[in-house]
Amino acid sequence: MRPPRFHRYNRLLFHSLVRVTCGAQKDFTTLKYSEYFIPTLRDVPAEAELVSHQLLLRAGFVRKLSAGVYTLLPLGWRVVQKIESVLRDEMDAIACAEMRMPTLHPREMLEETGRWNVDVVYKLQDRREAEFALGFTHEEVMTDIARRDMRSWRDLPRLLYQNQTKFRDEPRPRGGMIRTREFIMFDAYSFDRDEAGMDVSYQKLKGAYDNFFARIQLPVVTAEADGGAIGDLDNHEFMVLSESGEDTILLCPNCGYAANAERCTVLTPESVLSSAPASNGDKPLEMVSTPGARTIDEVAGLLGTSANNLVKTLIYVADGTPVAVLVRGDHEVNEIKLRRLLKAESLGLADSATVERITGAPVGFAGPVGVIGLRLIADNSLLTMRNFIAGANQADAHYVHVNLGRDFSPTEYADIRVAVAKDLCPSCRTEKLEDARGIEVGHIFKLGSKYSAPMGANYTEESGAAKPIQMGSYGIGITRLLAALIENSHDKDGIIWPVAVAPFSVIIVVTYIKDEALVKAGQELHDALRARGVDVLLDDRDERAGIKFKDADLIGIPVRVVIGKGLANGTVEIKVRKNSNSAREAPVAEAANTVVALLSDLS
Repeated sequence: MRPPRFHRYNRLLFHSLVRVTCGAQKDFTTLKYSEYFIPTLRDVPAEAELVSHQLLLRAGFVRKLSAGVYTLLPLGWRVVQKIESVLRDEMDAIACAEMRMPTLHPREMLEETGRWNVDVVYKLQDRREAEFALGFTHEEVMTDIARRDMRSWRDLPRLLYQNQTKFRDEPRPRGGMIRTREFIMFDAYSFDRDEAGMDVSYQKLKGAYDNFFARIQLPVVTAEADGGAIGDLDNHEFMVLSESGEDTILLCPNCGYAANAERCTVLTPESVLSSAPASNGDKPLEMVSTPGARTIDEVAGLLGTSANNLVKTLIYVADGTPVAVLVRGDHEVNEIKLRRLLKAESLGLADSATVERITGAPVGFAGPVGVIGLRLIADNSLLTMRNFIAGANQADAHYVHVNLGRDFSPTEYADIRVAVAKDLCPSCRTEKLEDARGIEVGHIFKLGSKYSAPMGANYTEESGAAKPIQMGSYGIGITRLLAALIENSHDKDGIIWPVAVAPFSVIIVVTYIKDEALVKAGQELHDALRARGVDVLLDDRDERAGIKFKDADLIGIPVRVVIGKGLANGTVEIKVRKNSNSAREAPVAEAANTVVALLSDLS
């Protein structure tokens, strides 16, 4: 374990006090609300559905330029800088060195790993017609650095990171800062000699992530995940549970297991896998008319049954080869699991012409009975089904009383469906899983030699043998965190920022700007707090006090100090943003110390 370290706020406070004690200059630049750019909105923008999107726009943190493209205004940029500062602390603690990589990636480099044609890549040409991609992630660039400069076992292990703008041609940007086409991302990379070393680096970064999210007071769930286009080895997502999230997370209330639904294993008891289905009670196969009934719900309604008594047959094309996939009617095919099973580079549903050519029937009437020469992959859930309903490979017709073994035999069984709530936990095998929605804010991957092998990033062992470097990749969506933090912490009045990332820690509200005594007291408190290293915004606007209070709450600054009528009695009002009933009077002479103590308690 590393020795305890000062929280960054406390370090700043310590160094500020040293400077003041040593007689350093006490004149500070005053950040005044009247001179700062904070274009708040009173009305909720019609375009914004999520609370975070509404509040980021209303509080003047961002402005939309085009679909999925946003400008970070001064308050938004201050939050980004605070987030990056906390991350920088955590990376320094594990000797992960900061760098900066280019945004332009040559086509030739992406072709080395087969990622030039990834569908989200923005592509362009220079005046010489050389082709480039705008960086959507930086594995190739970092691997190129490794193959040039990490040639010996003495150069490993190594940890590097950057904060960099990424570009992805998202087909459906959504949720304001949740899914955008241009965003700021923290991405780190590890380089090791072997898998054991890669595991050590992976745990270092995972621990740094845990510390980071704790410091910014954002509760996350660490869930097993799919690596997608980045990598297929062990990887984990850091998820903020929120109804506005895009992902479904499955959680075990007993052992704490968590996984993205697209990654979660569906546990099938060994007794089911090893036993042949009983045939007693099988009814004769019968074809029935189902005119116009193509969907599961339509067929179930027409035949007076439920979806779990049906089997749907879906025709996929994997790397140009058709394959039939069978799942229970109330289940969904997990295309990620299916792609892994088939070891396919490309996978998609067949078009209607292909379906009709293979099955002899329009889409909606495909079934497994009578199919010859086509690979049939059945989900494990079919092992317990008897007398079910399936398409008859004829228009407007289905079979009833279909049974495995007698009427058809799958080529193989596998776990190919999306896991759902009430499935058995694959870890403890005792409790049923529960589901929740989540926002992905971080993702870490073990890459192994996925990039180093095709790009020739090898190192030389002590023996002289050349081996591929074992890599890891670690990302955090910095601008997405703006949305996730707000989704997690807000109320009817606005944002509630944690101290560590708030644009300002304190706002001093002078209620009547034409009263010289109030203005003087506000300035003196501002300077006293700045001398202690506190970020302060002085609201000196010639506005009604109520407007200033509403803006302070909307912006979400953690502590508000009101310089008003109480000054006549030698007091100011101090209020903590996250506690609406926290307002209290404090003597002017003790106000700075009281605020600093509050910030320490809130950190």
